[in-house]
Amino acid sequence: MKRTGGFSYRLRCAWQGLVYAGKTQSNMRIHAVILLLVLLAGCYFKLSLQQWIWILLVSAAVFITETINTAIETTVDLVTLEYNPLAKLAKDVAAAAVLLAAAQAVIIGFIIFVPCLLRLMR
Repeated sequence: MKRTGGFSYRLRCAWQGLVYAGKTQSNMRIHAVILLLVLLAGCYFKLSLQQWIWILLVSAAVFITETINTAIETTVDLVTLEYNPLAKLAKDVAAAAVLLAAAQAVIIGFIIFVPCLLRLMR
């Protein structure tokens, strides 16, 4: 496949992919809302630089795996319109990657925010 356009063109294409994922994938929107709440909580609790780094890393992992999952699902749908157990498996494994990233984010979130909440309750 021949590359067309310069850096700005490729950046626009990447942005269109992100917009597509946000518009078509309800889980992407859910992740975005949760991230907004986490960012607000992080500001409220005045997280340390290291805590912010962990929050940003696991959040990025969730969004990256969600976009890869969207790409895989779209590609599978392009290849076959009929039910195929291998197509289902590809989609399921891609979704599992998102699940693992989200579970990791939740665990890191608990490690960071539970002590903050406990201090607030004292």
